[in-house]
Amino acid sequence: MSLPDIAELAAGAGWRCADCISDLHLQQAEPGTFDAWRRYMASTPADAVFILGDLFEAWPGDDVVDEPGFEADCAAVLRQACARRPVFFLHGNRDFLVGKAFAASTGVRLLADPTVLSFGGVRWLLSHGDLLCLADAEYLRFRAQVRSPGWQRDFLARPLAERQAVARALRAQSEERKRSGTAYADVDAEAARAWLRAAGADALIHGHTHRPREHELGDGLRRIVLTDWDLAASPQRAEVLRVAADGGWQRLPLD
Repeated sequence: MSLPDIAELAAGAGWRCADCISDLHLQQAEPGTFDAWRRYMASTPADAVFILGDLFEAWPGDDVVDEPGFEADCAAVLRQACARRPVFFLHGNRDFLVGKAFAASTGVRLLADPTVLSFGGVRWLLSHGDLLCLADAEYLRFRAQVRSPGWQRDFLARPLAERQAVARALRAQSEERKRSGTAYADVDAEAARAWLRAAGADALIHGHTHRPREHELGDGLRRIVLTDWDLAASPQRAEVLRVAADGGWQRLPLD
């Protein structure tokens, strides 16, 4: 695969720590996860929060927040959080239609995928991770299609109710695939190494795979996989990855 353009972001002056989260898949049907996220966004001591994709289970377009409902409630949480600290958002495979109107409304700052965060003398490469799952050729073809400006323009021109119906159908397909036990592709190690070398970074932080662990990639390179959030699961899953100004990092389960 060809290497993507890699954006750069410098940490704010005085930052002590920053949090990374991903794959919350917020939806009205799972209020426990929403409530945990709302409490976290109001109480985290981090100086910045990085949401690395799939904050939402589905996103039919920014105009959905113009109507009272779950998405408008999520926007209100982000608006309040952004008044206290910078919140950065990187698109996932479920919420790739989050756009500039939503960012302007909430104060969220959109990030390119991937982006290097320079913080504490460390260059952290941030990504959702889906573009690195090279073995999932079918998904990558779908991703290329729905990320194209023409496809998005045509889709967003449809009535909101129609777009919401499409989102429900895609969610149903995803749930059926989960129930079938189909194995999902993982991040390609050599592609991850190539990204890190191109970025001049030592560590890749990503989500998407729902396989939280650390992978040593050789030559001092590593990738750190974020957990998904599911407060309806047993045991519950909800974890933050916090990086610090001294270059360290730790996983923190929610209280």
